[in-house]
Amino acid sequence: MRTTPLAAFRHHGLWLLVWCVLSLAGAALVGRSELARQQSTFETDARITHRLLSQRVVQHDAILATLALLQPATDASAPERRLPALYSQILAVERRDGGAPWAVPALDTAETLSRALRRPALAGLDLAAGRFWLVLAAEPASFALQMDLKAVVPWAEWPMAADTSPVRVTLEHASQTFVVQPGRMRAGGWQYDFRKPLASDSQPFDVVATRQIGWGELPWLTMAVQAVILAGGLAGLRTVLRQREQRRRAEELLRLGQVARLNAMGELAAGMAHEINQPLTALLASTQACERLLDDEPPDLPLARVAAEQAARQARRAADVVGRLRRTVEQPDLRAPLRPVDLRQSVRAALHLLAPELQARQIRTDMEAAGAPVTVLADAVALEQIVHNLLVNALQALEQVPQGQRALVLSVGESGGTGALTVRDSGPGVAAEALPRLFEPFFTTRPGGLGLGLNLCETLAGRMGGQLIAANHPSRGAVFTLTLPLATPLGDGAANALNTH
Repeated sequence: MRTTPLAAFRHHGLWLLVWCVLSLAGAALVGRSELARQQSTFETDARITHRLLSQRVVQHDAILATLALLQPATDASAPERRLPALYSQILAVERRDGGAPWAVPALDTAETLSRALRRPALAGLDLAAGRFWLVLAAEPASFALQMDLKAVVPWAEWPMAADTSPVRVTLEHASQTFVVQPGRMRAGGWQYDFRKPLASDSQPFDVVATRQIGWGELPWLTMAVQAVILAGGLAGLRTVLRQREQRRRAEELLRLGQVARLNAMGELAAGMAHEINQPLTALLASTQACERLLDDEPPDLPLARVAAEQAARQARRAADVVGRLRRTVEQPDLRAPLRPVDLRQSVRAALHLLAPELQARQIRTDMEAAGAPVTVLADAVALEQIVHNLLVNALQALEQVPQGQRALVLSVGESGGTGALTVRDSGPGVAAEALPRLFEPFFTTRPGGLGLGLNLCETLAGRMGGQLIAANHPSRGAVFTLTLPLATPLGDGAANALNTH
C-alpha cells in the first residue's frame, strides 16, 4: 500500500474515469435517441412523398382512360388539346386516328406495347430533362401525353422544404434519375434510405429518398449539459461518501481512543493499587501487633486498644476501596477469548483510519506482505490498539524529519509458528540509553507523554501470547516488531490455555 501524490492522483482519476464513462454512455443514449427521431421523421416524410407522387401518376392514367372513353370528335377544335391548360404537368397531347402515323415516331412502339398490355405505356423517357410520353392504345383513336416531372410534384402539399431540406429525393427508372429535391449529402455519419415504386404500372418510377446525418447534427449542447449535470451529481456523491468515510473514521478513532484510555486507566489503577497496597498491608500488620502488645500488658488501656482497632479498620477500608477502584477501571478486554484474526487486514484497517494524517504529513507508506493471509490468535480490539499505537508513535517520530524524507514501511509475514508485524520509520530513531527502558511504565521520551502507550502495548501482546520488541534500524529510524501465535490447531490449543489462564 502506497500513500503518495500519485496514489491521490489515481483516486481522482478513478472518479474522472467514472464520469467519462457515464458521460459517454449518456451521450450515446442521447445521440441514439436523436438518430431514432431523425429516422422516424425521415421515413414519415418519405412515405408522404411516395403517396403524393403516386396520386399524381395515377391521375395521368385516369386522364388517358377518360380520353379513350369519350373519344372526342375529330373536328378541328380538338378539345383534348386544352388539357395542358387544366393540368400543368401535361406539356402536350397527341392523337392518332385510324392508320395515320404519330407525329412523334417513338410513340409507335409504345402504342404497340400499350395494346399488348392493355394499359398506358412509356415512350421517349428522358428523366434527366424531366420529360416522358405516356401512350394509350384505343379505338378508333389512340392518345399520348407528354409529361413534365417538375410539374408532377405537388409542392403545395410537399412535407419538406425543397430548397433547405437535407433529404435527397429522386425518381429512378432504367438507370435514369430525376432529382426532385437535391438534399444535402456529406461524407461520414449515418445514412437512411427509402425506395419504393410508384403505385402505377404504366409509370414504374422508383421513389428514392436518402437522408445523410453528419456528426455536426448531433445534439452536442444537450450532451454537454448532461455531462455537466452528471459531474455535479458525482461531485455531490463523492462529497457525501467522503463525509461518511470521515465520520466513520472519526468514530473508529474515538472508539480506539476510549479503549486506550480505559486500558491506560486500568494500568494506572493496577500500578497505584500495587504501590498503595504495600504500605496499607504494613499499616495493618503494625496496628494488629500494637493491639496484641496492648492486650499482653495488665494496664487497662482501652483508649489505646480502640485507637488500634480504628486504625486497623481504616486500613482494611482503604484496601477495599483501592480494590474496588481497580476492579472498576480494569481493562474490559483482558478476559476476552482469543480468536483467529487476519493480521494484514488489521494493519490495513489501521492505515485506513490514519490515512488523512499520513496524507497531511506527506508520509510515503509501503506495506510488504506475503500472498497468503497471516492469521494469528488475538483479541481483535487489543490488536487494533497495538497497531494503532505503533503507527501513531511512528507518525510522531517522522514529524522530526523533513517531509521529503518521511517514509513508513510495514511488513507482515510468518515464521516459526508465529505471525509478525514490523513497523519501521525513517525518523531519528530511539536513543541508545532510552531503548532498554522503552516499555517501562511512565517512561517517555516525548514532552507531555504519559509513558503508558508502549507499556500497554507490550502488556496486551504478552497476554495474547505474543511479544513486542523495539530496535533501531542500521540505516535510520526505529523498528518495532510484534509477534503473535498463528491460528493453527496447535495455536488453538495455546489459545485455549491462554483463555483458561
